[in-house]
This record gives sequence, C-alpha cells and structure tokens, in this order.
Amino acid sequence: MGTDVSKREFTGEDRVRFRRQVSRGTEAIARMLADGVFTDHGRPPEPLLGMEVELNLVDDDMNPAMANATVLDAIADPDYQTELGQFNIEINVSPRPFVTDDTISLEQALRTSLNRAESRAAQTDNHLVMIGMLPTLNAEHFAHQWISANPRYDLLNEQIFDARGEAIEIDISGIPLGDGHHTERLHTTTDSILPEAACTSLQLHLRVAPEDFAAYWNAAQSISGVQVALAGNSPFLAGAALWHESRIPVFEQATDTRPLELKNQGVRPRVWFGERWINTIFDLFEENTRYFPALLPVSTDIDPLAELDEGKTPSLEELRLHNGTVYRWNRPVYDVIDGHAHLRVENRVLPAGPTVVDTMANAAFYYGLVRGLVESDRPLWSQMSFNAAAENLQSGARAGLEAQLYWPNVGWVRPDELTLRRLLPLADDGLRSYGVSAKARARYLSVIEGRCINRQTGSAWQRRAVLAREAAGEDRDAALHGMLRDYVTLMHEGEPVHTWPA
Repeated sequence: MGTDVSKREFTGEDRVRFRRQVSRGTEAIARMLADGVFTDHGRPPEPLLGMEVELNLVDDDMNPAMANATVLDAIADPDYQTELGQFNIEINVSPRPFVTDDTISLEQALRTSLNRAESRAAQTDNHLVMIGMLPTLNAEHFAHQWISANPRYDLLNEQIFDARGEAIEIDISGIPLGDGHHTERLHTTTDSILPEAACTSLQLHLRVAPEDFAAYWNAAQSISGVQVALAGNSPFLAGAALWHESRIPVFEQATDTRPLELKNQGVRPRVWFGERWINTIFDLFEENTRYFPALLPVSTDIDPLAELDEGKTPSLEELRLHNGTVYRWNRPVYDVIDGHAHLRVENRVLPAGPTVVDTMANAAFYYGLVRGLVESDRPLWSQMSFNAAAENLQSGARAGLEAQLYWPNVGWVRPDELTLRRLLPLADDGLRSYGVSAKARARYLSVIEGRCINRQTGSAWQRRAVLAREAAGEDRDAALHGMLRDYVTLMHEGEPVHTWPA
C-alpha cells in the first residue's frame, strides 16, 4: 500500500501543489531517460527475483480472524507487515539472484519463514492461509471497523468514498459449479473498500534496463490472461461461486472511484489494464499524471528538476505515491536504492497459493515467459491488438482452464492447450537465458505442465471439493468451511495443487 501518511484533511491548494509535483516528477523521469542516468542504462541488470505474498488469517474454526496486529506481534519479523484488512498480513521476500539453483534456495527459505510464522501465529489461536480469496469471508467482514489500524488505510478509504460520493457496489455473476447448477451472483454494497482486502495476491517484481522496460511491460500484459487461467485460486466470496479468479472483478469494483455517470462518460478506472502498447515507461507515468486525480495529495517542497540540475538522484515522492494509487495489473515502479535509480515491472495479476511450490512455479513461469517473449524474433504484441490482451485477462479470470483465449498464429485456444503446445518451451528458453539451472527449470515448469495435464488449478480443486460436499448433503456454509480446512491441511503438506485428491 506504499508509504505511511499522516495528514488527515486535504485542501484544494494541497491538490494543486501535488499535481504540480507529480507533473515535475514526470518531467524528471523523461530527462533521466533521455540522459541515461539510470543505474541499468545500457546494460541488463543482474536478474533478481523479488516478490510480495499476501496472506489471510483464520481462527481454529476457519472463520476470518481480525487479528493482524496480534499475529504480527507474535511473528516479530520485519518481513511481515500489515495489509488493508485486519484479516490480512503480507510477507515481503527480499530480492535474490535469479540464476542457477537460487530459485530453489528461495523456495526453501520462503517455506521455512512461513512455517515459523504459522507456528507463532498458532500460539495466538490464529493461522495463516495462502489463498487468493478466503472462501469463508462474508459481507459482514467488509464493515469499516475491520480496516487495519494504520491511519493510511482509513485515509485511503475516506478519499475513495469522497471521490465516488456513494457506497461501493460489488456485482458479479459467476460460473455454475456443475452441470444443472444455476449461475450464482454476488450483489452487495459496502461502506468501505474492504472487499479489496479479500483479494490476496502474489506480486512479482522484475528490475529491467530503461530501454527494455516497454518490451517487458508489453510482454507481461500479453500473458496476463494465461497467467490467471493457469493459477486461478479465488472462486468463492460471500458464499457465492463466482469466477475462477474472482480477485480480478472484485478488485476492479472495490477501488472504483467513479459513480455511474463518470463510467458512462468513459472516465478511466483506477484498477486499469491500460489501453495501448507502450514505447517507453514514460508513457505510463504520463498517463497516470494526465488521467488520474490524486487520492493522497501529500507533497514535499523538493523540486526534482532542481535536484537533477545539481547532479542528485530525485526520490520523486509524489510521483511514487500517486503511482501507488493507480492499480495497474502490471505497474511501473521507480525506486532509488543507495542513491541509484532503477525501474521495475510489478506483476499483480496472480493470486496467492495454494502452496509454496505452486507460488514458485507461478513466478518461474511468468519470469521465463516474459523473457522468452522479449527475446523472440518478432514481438508478440506486434501481432495482436491490445484489446485482445485485455479480453484474454477477463476470459481467463472468469472461466479458468475452460476459457477461450486469442493467440497470434493459433486463433482461439484453451489456455492449457496453448501452454503445453507453445508457452512451456518458451518459458524454459527464457529461464535458461536468465541462467536458471536445468534442475530448477524442470521443478517449476513441471508443476505448470501438471496443472494443464490434470486440468486442476487451486480454483478447480476448490470448486470440485465444494460440489462434492454439497452432493453429500452439506449446505454451502458447511461445505466452504470443510473445504477450507482440507485446503489448509494440503497446503501444509506442500504437494502442488495439481496432485491434490479430488
């Protein structure tokens, strides 16, 4: 959620000053690109794998636990932090080299850290769940009182509602659980943005040279539909069977600052896929400045252009804060480490879980595939429309492995077939280009292959498990709680989800 802020009320003057500062930050980015002052200019950076994993908290009965402050005190590890909802925490995984067997060592370290955190959380009668959307969350858990204590979250909530001027509406029609089942619908209104907290994700960071940023961002956009189809893990919310990756529509609707009239005018949403392929990262920051008013207009008195004139690296606080409130599915990141500026692509479409090895497989597939596409003779994005990529994301999120995606030189194809025929070899080439060992490549890509062959994602497993429980006579609430208990057991056993018993 970005840096903490403390200012509680904003004036018109604050907003004008903030807009000016963001605009000057955008100018600074343009100058830095033109002058080649980024650390990685002219050479590819050392490949680093960085990730953030959001987690849910449950009690012994598998109900959401509003206990993140208690759990974080028990874990006592600075890598773990609060998130928007009191039933969420997040682990930040420090970037590590993405070569040889380092991915396997990262997997082991992540598993050790999560096991330790779970052990300490259990001492408070709470537990961690790595899942895209907690199936036992209900509308009552979206009340304003369950926002985390950090003032920034309440302030963000307040600003979104001030911009919107009315309650947030969540309205999603789902996919029937099985033959003969009706389409279920979630239609609710809420006085907080807490439905956003229901969306627990895996966020992947990739540092790139400035001149390569556009290619990596375009590649990431082009595969978003495949990513969510193969990794769906969010089929239930508030008792309803929704999409295979329901995070996508829930997040889009939960942070929408537009009332109906502005939607009808074509005003762009803050959760945004975008509308075009780009030529430079400047295109994205310039769009943010042009289209999106400030949500948290907290300004400094630092002139970034003057800092450049003095030979300093500007921190661009306003631009970074503004960028953090435009929720692109693939977001540009400007950061400064030890006085040196660099750029990252932040991939945000994936859900958390189900297991550590599934998480690592999702990461490896993404990193390998974007690298493979960037190094292809002809860019994929030059062969398909941007709208096709956007429609693929919606289709993959809605129908999972049953989706029909458009792919150049293939036409309409299911994501599992496309992956087996085309994408796994490309991802393997990309990982090899990074320097990832054959052992690591085989370990993680075989998990993706297994999902395609067995046609079982986390979402598919959850839906089948609930369907079976209901067929045995359980009502929906009991089926969701029982399924989640089984999910947690299998999550701790750690075998990839495509091997889980139906």
